[in-house]
Amino acid sequence: MELKTLEKLQDNISKVMIGNKGTVKLILSALLAGGHVLLEDVPGTGKTVLAKSLAKSVAAQFGRVQFTPDLLPSDVTGLNYFDAKKGEFLFREGSVFCNILLADEINRATPKTQSSLLECMAESQVTVDGVTREIEAPFFVIATQNPLETLGTFPLPEAQMDRFLMRISMEDLNQSQEISMIDRFLKEEPLPTLPSVCGKEELPVLQNQCREVYVHRDLLKYMVEVVHATRKHRRVIHGVSPRGTIAFVRAAQGFAMTEGRDFVAPEDIKNVAVPVLAHRLSLSAAAENGKGEEKVIEEILKDTDLPTEDWEKR
Repeated sequence: MELKTLEKLQDNISKVMIGNKGTVKLILSALLAGGHVLLEDVPGTGKTVLAKSLAKSVAAQFGRVQFTPDLLPSDVTGLNYFDAKKGEFLFREGSVFCNILLADEINRATPKTQSSLLECMAESQVTVDGVTREIEAPFFVIATQNPLETLGTFPLPEAQMDRFLMRISMEDLNQSQEISMIDRFLKEEPLPTLPSVCGKEELPVLQNQCREVYVHRDLLKYMVEVVHATRKHRRVIHGVSPRGTIAFVRAAQGFAMTEGRDFVAPEDIKNVAVPVLAHRLSLSAAAENGKGEEKVIEEILKDTDLPTEDWEKR
């Protein structure tokens, strides 16, 4: 496996991002698994900077959409317009026609505009006026939103949430890390000069290798047991869907790759369980401080027996 590429990506992003090593690994895991990420945290924690750092680290086409209440679906997907000089309709590509898309403050757009991302996130294609157009691979969406602010926002529906492989929050910085951040940004901005260390043609190769990462049969059974436990939990109305089960396995394979392994270990499953599963739950009562879903997954992981084996055996 081209693990050196992943190491280069992590090292390059760390030139801009202080701390957040776990968050970076989760984002790279989602990228390897062919999924998309919802970065959910309060303003000023570095969500947009992290997305831009990844985009600059990969020599790929980067697109950004600032989601607002007046944003139209055609602004995202594109539209057909009449060219008077040519006397014919032409297609103007929307923002999704790129390799890495930053959907900034996605919950500020109306549900109609939010839903314009459903097809392209699920199938890497866009259908406008009955014509389907493929989006060039790789295609990776990083969406951001503020979980605390509700004024002027439209909560993402369950169908949209389920399209995201992971929901991730930024990590808190300790005092020494925050001092290092000040030292780094006090005199210069490292992001504009950040070099690319990976070509976009390398990402599909890595994604194919991710699917070859070995998962022991007992670990597969364990992950399925965890998913089924979400459907039976006393506080859950709707548990994780079968699509979530596949996402769980793919994410564990991706995280194993970021750790430099060609097989999934139990710690990989524990690291991706909450980011992959929690946002797919519908609880029967109001969540405590918005973290009820995470507590349910943590409780299930604690109550489900983890098998012990040699995970490298095939």
